[in-house]
Amino acid sequence: MYLGMDIGTSGVKAVLVSEAGAIVATAARELALSHPAPLWSEQDPDAWVDAATGAVDDLAAQHPREVAQVRGIGLSGQMHGATLLGEDGRPLRPAILWNDGRSQAECGELTRRCPSLHGIAGNLAMPGFTAPKLLWVARHEPKIFERVAKVLLPKAYVRFRLTGEMVEDMSDAAGTLWLDVGRRRWSALLLHATGLDLHHMPRLVEGSEASAVLAPELAQRWGMANQVVVAGGAGDCAASAIGLGAIASGDAFLSLGTSGVVFRVTDRFAPAPASAVHAFCHALPGLWHQMGVMLSAAASLAWLSGVMDVPAATLLAPLGECVDGPSPIRFLPYLDGERTPHNDAAASGAFVGLRGATGRAQMVQAVLEGVAFAARDNLAALSAASGPIAEVDLVGGGSRSPLWAQICADVLGIPVHRVEEGEVGAALGAARLGRLAVTGEDPAQVCTRPRRLATFAPRASVVPAYDEAYGRWRNLYPALKERA
Repeated sequence: MYLGMDIGTSGVKAVLVSEAGAIVATAARELALSHPAPLWSEQDPDAWVDAATGAVDDLAAQHPREVAQVRGIGLSGQMHGATLLGEDGRPLRPAILWNDGRSQAECGELTRRCPSLHGIAGNLAMPGFTAPKLLWVARHEPKIFERVAKVLLPKAYVRFRLTGEMVEDMSDAAGTLWLDVGRRRWSALLLHATGLDLHHMPRLVEGSEASAVLAPELAQRWGMANQVVVAGGAGDCAASAIGLGAIASGDAFLSLGTSGVVFRVTDRFAPAPASAVHAFCHALPGLWHQMGVMLSAAASLAWLSGVMDVPAATLLAPLGECVDGPSPIRFLPYLDGERTPHNDAAASGAFVGLRGATGRAQMVQAVLEGVAFAARDNLAALSAASGPIAEVDLVGGGSRSPLWAQICADVLGIPVHRVEEGEVGAALGAARLGRLAVTGEDPAQVCTRPRRLATFAPRASVVPAYDEAYGRWRNLYPALKERA
């Protein structure tokens, strides 16, 4: 039996996976976000630990026999979050998260300090990444910066609290701007540019390697044997890829989670920073991946649901499982700024084309289409960097909606496959990495593809209309930016 834990932004998911690879049980705990100032996004690191241990408590209470058989644990987590620890291993301040946009000025400073940044890190300096956050702390909270002994990413902090070891995997480390992504090692040059050195970094392992063992008191609490192995794990997107069996060059998927991602596996380090495409290490040795990232995907629908005080399912119901063409209004999903292709933390969301006769259903449809148009921007960026993508699997909370899947197929112009267990992909991938760390099996035997539940093909009757709507939609960002 293997346990996967995904330390997300809105919550923690835990999944038990059998020796046969089947999901036995799942549990989840919610997390709260804090926005103490414009562009800021923070969380209490200890809340991750409480949610993670609480989710496993729930599994142990409901499935004690299965939890007792756990041999390996894998961790997945939201990327980029700056968790600053003092010498005593305690957080010095709330963690600054991936969707925090306060460090735009520091991104320019980092690029000036280290002109070779793009070639080493494989990415543009963006406020979401970890390194600019540390420059911001150094400038605005110097007393805290002076006390920083270690910088951990969210799942590495959870690992530290579960095992006592400070360790990070390659895929998550690649999102800090401190990793030499091609060589898969920390870069002393990049660290120096932010006033840090190698002593501030955790030890590195591959995602499928053993990183530590579960603390005896937790093993006892959950009825597990001693020496339960904790794998290196992965950042959430790379873990989702492991859960989807995306481990061969060219494999691709679209994630509609809180944020959105178009992900493609590569067999080499293939940076394309000019188009704001991310190039990271994959969770398995010898593999890398490219990503286009939208900062607000399912979060856009959740925002509308909150503003209208109507559950998302109720908003979607009147639209059915398909629509006859684009909404007459358009929506920019830049509620938290945007990464690919704009790299603009100050970008903002907008509805355009509202009329007195505009109804709720048209606004809901516009939100779904705006996210799909942003995904098309990402698909175009990845295609320009490394060639076309012919089809994608669909994962994340947004994958629950057949309507959204069909809109994505019509907008992207390629088949979109809804897959089994698409909502627990990252936690499943983490469990698979936990298994590999224990058994040393061939990843191809463990990281199999999930069953496809449905395929949504582009509809010739609406694709031309969506192509035209996408062209109009693309004009919105530069027009609004110019007048901001």
